[in-house]
Amino acid sequence: MAQKLDYLKETPSQTAGPYVHIGLAPGAAGFKIYDRELGWDIAGPNAGGERIRVEGMVIDGMLSPVKDALIEVWQANAAGIYAHPEHPGEVEAGFRGWGRVITDFTTGAWGFDTVKPGAVMGRNGRMMAPHLNLWIVSRGINIGLNTRMYFSDEEAANAADPVLNLIEWERRRATLIARRDDSGALPVYRFDIRLQGEDETVFFDI
Repeated sequence: MAQKLDYLKETPSQTAGPYVHIGLAPGAAGFKIYDRELGWDIAGPNAGGERIRVEGMVIDGMLSPVKDALIEVWQANAAGIYAHPEHPGEVEAGFRGWGRVITDFTTGAWGFDTVKPGAVMGRNGRMMAPHLNLWIVSRGINIGLNTRMYFSDEEAANAADPVLNLIEWERRRATLIARRDDSGALPVYRFDIRLQGEDETVFFDI
């Protein structure tokens, strides 16, 4: 006979703790556990499209950089296809479309190289503008934060994006737009993630 377990209480929530890097990105924390660190190669050498770099900082409510954050990224390839069996189409050999980076322990900066994704068909049959899906976790965050990064040079696609259009105020939408800089060898998109404050990044409950 099955026992009633309604007397059990929910386990208290906890933050990621000081050892998040050892568990999820040990190489960056100084521990050589794997010959090849999981999550550092997002696009692979065979991916088509424009090669780009994404850089930024995670900033707390006191406008200080968060130096122990971990960021995971999911993206489509340049043709708007995810490396997932439930997504129609094929991706290039070696394209993972997923990566994991941490903020620098000294400066708080983070960054990664990838290819610029293409527009993606949404579940409702509407096209979504090119974007990256980001998940952020660090000490002090009980539940990982989900957000998106859009591209400043995709104005027409951004204006029609069904997710961006759910955000009522233009100033709030702007927190999801990365600014392009073409002054270097690779185009760089700058995207700072603000956890609190007047210009707090829009986070999604998914």
